[in-house]
Amino acid sequence: MRLAINLVLSLGMLALCTWLVWPNGDERQRLVAEIGKLRWADFQPYLAAYLGLQIVVHLCRALRWNHLLAPLGVKVPAGPLLAISSVGFMAILAFPARLGEFVRPGLLRKGGYTTASAALGTVAVERIVDGLIISLIVFVAFFAHRGPASPSWMMVTAYLALGVFAAALVFLVFAMRRPEPTVRFCVSLTLLPRFAPRIAALLEHVLLDMIRGLASLKDRRNLTLFLGWSVVYWGANGLGVWVLAHAFGLPLSLAGAFATMGLLGIGISLPNSPGLVGQFEWFTLLGLSIYLGFDPRNKATALYELAFAFALVQHLLQVGWYVAMGALGLATPWVSFHDLWSARVAAPDDDDHDHGRDDDREPVAEPLPAHDLPHATARVGGSGNGKQDKKLAPETHSTDDPMHAPDRS
Repeated sequence: MRLAINLVLSLGMLALCTWLVWPNGDERQRLVAEIGKLRWADFQPYLAAYLGLQIVVHLCRALRWNHLLAPLGVKVPAGPLLAISSVGFMAILAFPARLGEFVRPGLLRKGGYTTASAALGTVAVERIVDGLIISLIVFVAFFAHRGPASPSWMMVTAYLALGVFAAALVFLVFAMRRPEPTVRFCVSLTLLPRFAPRIAALLEHVLLDMIRGLASLKDRRNLTLFLGWSVVYWGANGLGVWVLAHAFGLPLSLAGAFATMGLLGIGISLPNSPGLVGQFEWFTLLGLSIYLGFDPRNKATALYELAFAFALVQHLLQVGWYVAMGALGLATPWVSFHDLWSARVAAPDDDDHDHGRDDDREPVAEPLPAHDLPHATARVGGSGNGKQDKKLAPETHSTDDPMHAPDRS
């Protein structure tokens, strides 16, 4: 039911945003003319700077995940981590209804590093921290820019986004301190215990397993390192928007570039349309309209056409980048297309990991106690042919349990 609702919202977002930005025949001609005005000799240095910043963005976004996985006793080598993350980022962009968020945890489980549910907990932390960062950026930028001419929705959006992600952070804090009462309370709000008790019990089981992934919030060192990577990640992202805007001749300030980036980040955190079609352009136009002073509903102005050309080209560059990086990830020995397809929904956690990936795993020097670890696979023994795989914290589960049924795909 939840998936069906998200799909409906995703398709609704696609229809709404496409309707808001879709140009008619005359507008398309003017859009092509605006893009055609770009001279390659002038555009090339800006494009090179943008792509250089995109490399920084990609590396920071991918490698910082290890600092959330480390408290679980999991360390993924840089090569597999980049491959898994690149494929996951491509899936987030391509799949509707935020289904792509399940791909990275599913691929980690396929590789035998940890359970999908525990990894999904780290993704939840990542999303909430990112949401708080961009909400703070938007709030500060909008608060500094507010005035009589500001649109009425500007500060409402800033307060609402900050409130939502702050509430999510409060949930994380309570979930770490009192996991079972917090999960029971949240599940009770869905009314599932009354109408579908078996589904409610399954949901409680999944959420409690996810909370194991929140252990990263208790590790101050790794959390600090994760926040440092995140600051660099979002800083490079905002600079990329500013550089590309100036390639189009848009007089966008640095604060305006970061505010536009933040508003876009908030917008695409909603149930996303496939490929972010329409959604990317609309929220970019909303951010630009505040700082450049045009009406995003009036498509007849020259400034709107230039801003829309910028939003469209930036979207195409982002799609091209993540598709290319995802394709490179699929070309590595660590991820296959079959892994991507089977991981598009977080698969049930089982004990039958793919031992063909053993050479890519690294144990941590001081793992957590066995009863605190997920069903990860660690290497024991010395080097050479005497290496063996050892299951950490094995549990016996019935094959009738949908959460732990063997994966026969």
